[in-house]
Formats: sequence, C-alpha cells, structure tokens
Amino acid sequence: MSKYARDEFDAVEENSARHGVHRSSLEPQRRSLMPLMIVGVAALCVGALAFFIMPKVLDNTAAPALETAIASASVSPSATPSAEPTVTQDPTTAPVETPTPTPTPDSVVNKATPVAIFNAVGTPGLAGRYSGLVINDGWSVSQSANWAGQAQTTSVIFYNGIEQKANAEALSALLNIPTVVDTADLGLPLAVVLGPGA
Repeated sequence: MSKYARDEFDAVEENSARHGVHRSSLEPQRRSLMPLMIVGVAALCVGALAFFIMPKVLDNTAAPALETAIASASVSPSATPSAEPTVTQDPTTAPVETPTPTPTPDSVVNKATPVAIFNAVGTPGLAGRYSGLVINDGWSVSQSANWAGQAQTTSVIFYNGIEQKANAEALSALLNIPTVVDTADLGLPLAVVLGPGA
C-alpha cells in the first residue's frame, strides 16, 4: 500500500452511495423506445405520402392544357359547318332563317411543313416506322421520339391553327388516324402521337 498518512478521503463507508468525485451512481437507467417509435411512424407516413400522392400531383400538372385541348377540341375530321341555313317553324310566326357561320376556306397541303412523330405506346421502332411512311410520301419529319406527355387512349394528329388543317387531314388519310385535334399547346405545326392500336 501507500506510505502516505491517512486523511478524510480514506475514511469512506463501505455501503455508501458515494463513489468518488468523478463517478456517478451505478444504478441502471431505463430508456424508453417511445420517442424512437414515434419518429419511425412519422417517417413511414411521410414516405407513403411521397410515394402515393406526389406522383399524382406531378402527373396532373404535367400537361393540363393539352388534356383540356383534347377534351374540348372537335375530333371528327369530316365535321364541316353546314352551308344551308336552318329554318325554324313556329305556328304563330313566319319562318325565320338562322344564319350559320361562313366556313373558312381550307388551307392548301404543304408537305414542306415539318411533322413531329411521337411513340406513346413504348413499342420499339414505332415512331421510326411511321416516320419512314411520312418521308416516303414527301413530307418533312422534324423529330421522331417517344411521347413524354400524358398517356393517350388512341392515336391523334395535332395541328396548330386553321392553316395546318389540310396538312393534318392529309396525314390522317395517309396514316389512317381519324382523330385530328387543333391545339397550340404543343408549339408544333403538326404532331402525330401514336397511341394504342398504331
């Protein structure tokens, strides 16, 4: 042992709770798992929200204008305004002619107008095959790629303005795609979107 004289620090009781200056009590502390469980459940809820809700929010904002244009546009290529006035008959008054709008003259087919062709079904080489058909008929193809817009239920030819209507109808006859829609939302004069059945 040491050769130093005993002092008050050497006189420690055997069963005392005091264990020295730098030591704390050796009693075990019980930790609760509740905070960890709460954090885990909150993380799970945030993950589920991001997985189920965010794709729907992002998908709905991707092309709302295009969806509106498709829903509100006339899809019949042969629908032309009637040239005959409509006559209504009322037994108490004389027949009154209801004027109909004068149809605008059709534009001329211009095969130099660039055509964009998009594959909306994911079939490999589909846009390239249709591009070949269009080029062989004398048209100019500006791009041939996969469709990044909203999913299509059928093939559609989009045209931008009345001056492109004759071009769209000529492509409709060439590719056997009856759905023709006038929209400026794509920013392209002519676009062929190949949907299911193409």
